[in-house]
Amino acid sequence: MIPVDNKKTENEISMSKSTTGHKTVLLNEAIDGLNLKPSAVYFDGTLGGAGHSAKVCSEFGGSVHVIATDRDAGAIARAQEKLSKLNCKFDLVLSDYRNIDTAIKSVGVLKVDAILLDLGLSSDQLDTSGRGFTFKNNEPLLMTFAEKGSDVITAETILNNWGEETIADIIYAYADERYSRRIAKAIVLARKNKEIKTTFDLVEIIESAVPAFYRKGRIHCATKTFQALRVAVNDEISALKEGMEKGWDLLNTNGRMAIISFHSVEDREVKNFFRDKSNGGEGILINKKPIIPGDKEISENSRSRSAKLRIIQKTI
Repeated sequence: MIPVDNKKTENEISMSKSTTGHKTVLLNEAIDGLNLKPSAVYFDGTLGGAGHSAKVCSEFGGSVHVIATDRDAGAIARAQEKLSKLNCKFDLVLSDYRNIDTAIKSVGVLKVDAILLDLGLSSDQLDTSGRGFTFKNNEPLLMTFAEKGSDVITAETILNNWGEETIADIIYAYADERYSRRIAKAIVLARKNKEIKTTFDLVEIIESAVPAFYRKGRIHCATKTFQALRVAVNDEISALKEGMEKGWDLLNTNGRMAIISFHSVEDREVKNFFRDKSNGGEGILINKKPIIPGDKEISENSRSRSAKLRIIQKTI
């Protein structure tokens, strides 16, 4: 039986790993870094295609209890089938990792020995969700992991209704976009003529707002704006902060927390949280500098290029 968080009953789209086209990033580095021992309780907050959890099952069998959360009921079902084929003790919970406290309690667990959060959006989600996560396809500007409803904020809502200054602040704060003010101004001007409905509508506006050299850069000029809108729509930074705080409180002494981030805003939050715990005498940094993919992994999976893994061990 799969416990379900009653607050998350809809079939939400996962921001984590997928079972088909997605390659799990820093797989060995993350699991090895957690230093798991037999009888440990391992929490995977971003289950997705169960790449990390399957490795734990393969290496430790039923001696490690795997508890994992994901917001996508489909990902939960696929992982259930995958992990059932392994010699594994596991519980999968339909929930957000920010609810780690209620998730582990729902399966009769009070504390954990290891926590992993892989904050990456899967390749499948980027390419095939139809929700506007990628500027490569012409899709509705949803960018939400939740099912669309009257109470769900979408990127379209932000772009067509929120103030210019607020939009500029979002694009700068959540993506460090240097041309955030110019892009926000262009968005507000464009929506006076017609609603901004699709990803291609937004790309056209961004391209009109930034300098020519920026349009021709190595990174697409719309990348950061799309990232910022997705982060804002899904409240990702607040979820990360809440997940880290709750997770730390639920981590046993000598337990470890490992987090894989994919952009500077996330990594900054993780770095600062780990630093504060280390400086306060509550933990020891396992790696003072982030672990990054090697050349071989990057050559096989270009989207791993921006990944950074940080690990801390709790000492109190």
